[in-house]
Amino acid sequence: MMYLKLFFKLFGLFGEGKQSLKKVSREPLRLPLLYSAKLRQITFSLLVLLVFAAGRPAHPVHTSVTQMQFNAAEKTFEVSLRVFTDDLEEALTRENNNQPVRLNDKDANNPLVERYIRKHFGLINASRQRKPFRYLGKEQEMDATWIYVEVPYSEPVEGSILQQSLLTELFDDQINLVNVSYLSQKKTVLFRKSSTQQVLTWQ
Repeated sequence: MMYLKLFFKLFGLFGEGKQSLKKVSREPLRLPLLYSAKLRQITFSLLVLLVFAAGRPAHPVHTSVTQMQFNAAEKTFEVSLRVFTDDLEEALTRENNNQPVRLNDKDANNPLVERYIRKHFGLINASRQRKPFRYLGKEQEMDATWIYVEVPYSEPVEGSILQQSLLTELFDDQINLVNVSYLSQKKTVLFRKSSTQQVLTWQ
């Protein structure tokens, strides 16, 4: 639990920290790095610390972190999802009729990754209409996979429903954290296997 608290604190889940984002590129074959290099380095350093502190060869917690940054000029949420690669490979293998899936930057697995993301991540407006989104691609970094999507959203976010159920079909202890930045408002939403959908509200 102590290590989880450190993990939460790193991502500003208790009102600390500052997220640094780059604008999502729409140019083909050029994927955005939504987290700053410094933040990404700190993130992976902490994850290595968690592994060795637990004294186990695998990562001790099953978690993902998602950043949703609203681009007011383009009325679009720019979204990056970070998951452990080995966990994602296991999930994709199941989706692929148990044919082994291995991820790298030169693979041909984008259609499979996109299908999985569309199944487990989404934004539903207050009128209960699921919003379409654009899958931009993925990239590998150390033991993690970054997945990028854009969600056009021109209506009020208050009262909308966010779905984040990545990997909950695999792990009972899966925790999915989503940092939402909308105009001047910021909040962190926590998803578990028992609660894969949450209403976005700042009241």
